[in-house]
Amino acid sequence: MTDSDSPITDIPASDTPAADLPASDTPAPDVPVSDFLTRTRVFYDTVAEDYAERFRDPFAGAPVDRAMFAVFAELVGPGGAVADLGCGPGRATAHLRSLGLDVFGLDLSAGMLAIARRENPDLLFVQGSMLDLDVADGALAGAVSWYSSIHTPVEELPALFSEFRRVLKPGGHLLVGFQVGDEPKRHDKPFGHDVILDFQRRQPEFVGGLLEAAGFEVLSRTVRAPQEQEPTPQACLIARRPAAV
Repeated sequence: MTDSDSPITDIPASDTPAADLPASDTPAPDVPVSDFLTRTRVFYDTVAEDYAERFRDPFAGAPVDRAMFAVFAELVGPGGAVADLGCGPGRATAHLRSLGLDVFGLDLSAGMLAIARRENPDLLFVQGSMLDLDVADGALAGAVSWYSSIHTPVEELPALFSEFRRVLKPGGHLLVGFQVGDEPKRHDKPFGHDVILDFQRRQPEFVGGLLEAAGFEVLSRTVRAPQEQEPTPQACLIARRPAAV
């Protein structure tokens, strides 16, 4: 997707996808809602280059994840307009493009976006907030939130999922990935940097219920076992905005 045919214009600030980083066992305290975007942005701007190097190929050795992306791409259809929301260094964005989708990436972190643009100069990446997308109602055939909701406070999830529904056309599809669990994990000084951030773990039934409350039909709930350095199971949900009656 190029600037000339993008369904978006300029966008403000967003969450970034994350895999499992070096972590602390210190329980994660409550974080004021007003702070979470700033904390997320600073965290990922600081660790961007180290993060991108460590997680260079997130789909290698992950056949279930690749399969879920392939199912999503088939549901959206060839050439469908898709937003990778919380795209990080753009690896999932590039994978979606390889599956035949017309995709752009959006992220909060300027550091992550610099890597995404450097590695994928032919793709569009913009800085913005998933909670306040500058995208027209019903403009997208699909949206992906691949581990990008894990820094969003639980009280903000209904608004987040409603925003996802707003930008999808009737019959449009949503792919959501996240870590399974009941307690958050605090990542303190990853890669030796003086930053800290909480990663929320959630149950598929809980996330699915919030998606349904936001007006989605949940088509698929998949939970796979942890792989390599992953400490928890990983969930992937595919949902659809109901077609207009």
